[in-house]
Amino acid sequence: MHWEDDGFVLGARDHGETSVILEVMTREHGRHLGLVHGGRSRKVRPVLQAGNGLSLGWRARTDEQLGHFTAEPALMRSARLIGSSLALYGLGTLALHLRHLPERDPHPGLYEAAAFLLDHLDSPGLGPALFVRFELMLLAELGFGLDLDACAATGRTGDLAFVSPRSGRAVSEEAGAPYADRLLRLPAFLVGEAAAEPQAGDLEAGFRLTAFFLDAHVWTPRGLGAPDTRTRFVHEAARRERSENTDGL
Repeated sequence: MHWEDDGFVLGARDHGETSVILEVMTREHGRHLGLVHGGRSRKVRPVLQAGNGLSLGWRARTDEQLGHFTAEPALMRSARLIGSSLALYGLGTLALHLRHLPERDPHPGLYEAAAFLLDHLDSPGLGPALFVRFELMLLAELGFGLDLDACAATGRTGDLAFVSPRSGRAVSEEAGAPYADRLLRLPAFLVGEAAAEPQAGDLEAGFRLTAFFLDAHVWTPRGLGAPDTRTRFVHEAARRERSENTDGL
């Protein structure tokens, strides 16, 4: 059994005296693990840091085995990401999110979204908004996607302002106003294909929205709570947003 693919590092753990077991997310083969001989060496270890893009080869006698990786550097992101607390919290959360996917189950669209997110994770103005969108995509890939295209009550596509916590469907401002205290806010930057920048409070609402459905469908069924790294990422994003708003006054 042999394949070659692009991927990025989720993590690695030591194995024996010189090797590591490498965990990667690949474009065509999903989340995958394999042994890297000599992975603990001074030359190879920096290449296998979380977030780095790799050109990978995997080989095993049978498909069920752990197998062995060969890994060549393709895009070295870790040195840049390690300098940002926002990026480090986001990187840890991204890895935890992707570990909810079945191993070796391909998700090429989610891979592309995650790789794009990694390229901008240290950008306070872009990374958090991309992360909210990534979490929505993750929910969809896991079978719990939200329907944010039209109002659940009227069928209209305009003026969408809420999400029903029961159905995961969007609700318009007019239809949802009487029940606003029981609905989740839908920030405008998540509506349709719009590329609008988040306004004040939008990121908080976006993270609250995705957290509600991640908790209902992913964390609680597995006996988990929200990852500490995610909580810190959200707090750091909010802190930087407040700082930018203050600087602009």
